[in-house]
Amino acid sequence: MKRLLVLAALAAVVCAGPAAAQTQLFDTHVHLHHGEASVREYEAQLRADSLRAAGYGAMWFGGPNQALEGDPQAVRANNDALIAMAAKHPGMLPIATVHPYDGQAALDELQRVAGLGVKVLKIHPHTQKFDAADARVLTVVKRAGDLGLVVLMDNANILPGDSEKLFNLALAAPKTRFVFAHIGGLNFRFWNILKAARTAENLFGDNIYFDISATVAIVAGSPIQDEFVWTLRNVGIDHLLLGSDYPQYSLRQNVEALDKLGLTPAETAAIKSQNALRLFGAR
Repeated sequence: MKRLLVLAALAAVVCAGPAAAQTQLFDTHVHLHHGEASVREYEAQLRADSLRAAGYGAMWFGGPNQALEGDPQAVRANNDALIAMAAKHPGMLPIATVHPYDGQAALDELQRVAGLGVKVLKIHPHTQKFDAADARVLTVVKRAGDLGLVVLMDNANILPGDSEKLFNLALAAPKTRFVFAHIGGLNFRFWNILKAARTAENLFGDNIYFDISATVAIVAGSPIQDEFVWTLRNVGIDHLLLGSDYPQYSLRQNVEALDKLGLTPAETAAIKSQNALRLFGAR
């Protein structure tokens, strides 16, 4: 039954269709610090800002529970709570989590949430206190890819070597699709390496996507805006997703920043919703 509910919620998002995607938004990055209260506050903010979202990806990172190592029962309970919320809020895409160091328990939870229709896994090296270069992380992301889950990981470059480790992880798991949140923060320049990686035979699976949440709001109108736009085009407009990083930033802040970059209407439409609907609607 839960699987049917999650799939129905996803269908409400995907069925926005190509025509609606031209004008609507998909917010890939919403933190529910306070559960249902956060959902109400987020949706009220959208109404106040006169924005309409085709859907939004919701996670419980940033709240009282950070999915720390050694408590798989708490992880399961929070995943179930998020799935239940998504069933009540059309357009919400539930983003589950596990802790990579929980071994078989983490793999079992991946299998379970995938069976319930979950499409996205979020893991966060900084808040969950794990090393993205650890072999246990590779095991989890490979299994997620086998199950059809997209893996969302923080890439604000909080930790030394953040972007480099994530790049190597994606190279080692070419069948898993990744979304690296915040496109490296102010270290976004690193990701221009993808232009070269695509020219190397049998190296890169072209499996890296980025959400530009928060970073676009910081960079728009700055002296490095042109470099940022250059980077967006080098990594590929079709691999970019819009996000808010709510509640730290609003969706309106990110949309207004994106609109300042001078991208073409087709490029901005792709980033605002089309790419996300395609990525999360596929299996």
